Amino acid sequence: MDFSPQSKVWIYQSNRFFTTNEVENINCELADFTQQWTAHNQQLNANGQVYYALFIVLIVDETQANASGCSIDKSVRFIKDIEQRYGVSLFDRFQIAYLNNQHQVKITDREGFINLFNEGKIDDFTNVFNNVLQTKQDFDQNWIVPVENSWHRMLVG
Repeated sequence: MDFSPQSKVWIYQSNRFFTTNEVENINCELADFTQQWTAHNQQLNANGQVYYALFIVLIVDETQANASGCSIDKSVRFIKDIEQRYGVSLFDRFQIAYLNNQHQVKITDREGFINLFNEGKIDDFTNVFNNVLQTKQDFDQNWIVPVENSWHRMLVG
């Protein structure tokens, strides 16, 4: 699907990596959900996908129909259902994902991130995942950025 750069994006980071089977199942569930996702009885031009076996990303191109409060509530209920069925947390904003020196995705909590920074295991040039983005353009250009260019910099002083 082709989406406008101004399409709305929601990024949900898991507190653990999904297995290969879980990724396949969740991607199928996302396809089913987004094909049926509506706002005021209008079909939303939407898509969802698991990235890095850690992130669930939903996107809605609002050039066709706007995501309303009710439709956003539907997506939140859907994500909460995934949480329950897969035994994960997808709303914990204190979980931070970053790329280590071997370009592997790693996760830690806020305190762990600060400790890793203070120990020199990560630095201003370590790439982090900025999950607070709101548009496809930002997702494409600024999802993975160095600490120095991210809100994460505020955590480490």
